[in-house]
Amino acid sequence: MPKTIKVSGLAILFAAGLLLAAALATGGRAADTTTTETTTEAQTITETTTEPATTAISTTTLEQTTTRRIIVTTTPATTAESGSGNGTPSWVWVLLGILAGGVILLAVLLARRGGSPTMSPEERRRRLDGAVASWAMQGWALDNQGADSAVLRRDLELMLVSVDEAGHVTTRPLQA
Repeated sequence: MPKTIKVSGLAILFAAGLLLAAALATGGRAADTTTTETTTEAQTITETTTEPATTAISTTTLEQTTTRRIIVTTTPATTAESGSGNGTPSWVWVLLGILAGGVILLAVLLARRGGSPTMSPEERRRRLDGAVASWAMQGWALDNQGADSAVLRRDLELMLVSVDEAGHVTTRPLQA
């Protein structure tokens, strides 16, 4: 596994842990508070009846009590930070800093790795000659050589030695 992926994975894991820790430290649920509200209504009804010779006043008082249960969730009291004008929590800034550091680290690692370098034909030829000389010391003889590959022979065995554009030397057996 490339080192870049390992470092990126470690940075992501660290950021996720920091985000979880901040959420647990500032979050949580507040205790539920139950408030009972009792309302008493008094209603007075007055009836006046007038008859030719008598006047009677009848008063009736009606009293009704209503009880309602209201559940109120409270949030923990917070103190405003002095000097912070935009109200962005500090954990957001920490997370952004970590992400920025990860992006910078990734850019540096990719820049150090570079692109795919191509070698000059002369350098590729020198590498091929060195590989052929190394196999010749082990008993292989040069059968055929091109610009970037050579065929070596030992008894009835054949082997292809080649150099790619990046300068990597590869060998593989051939059928006789």
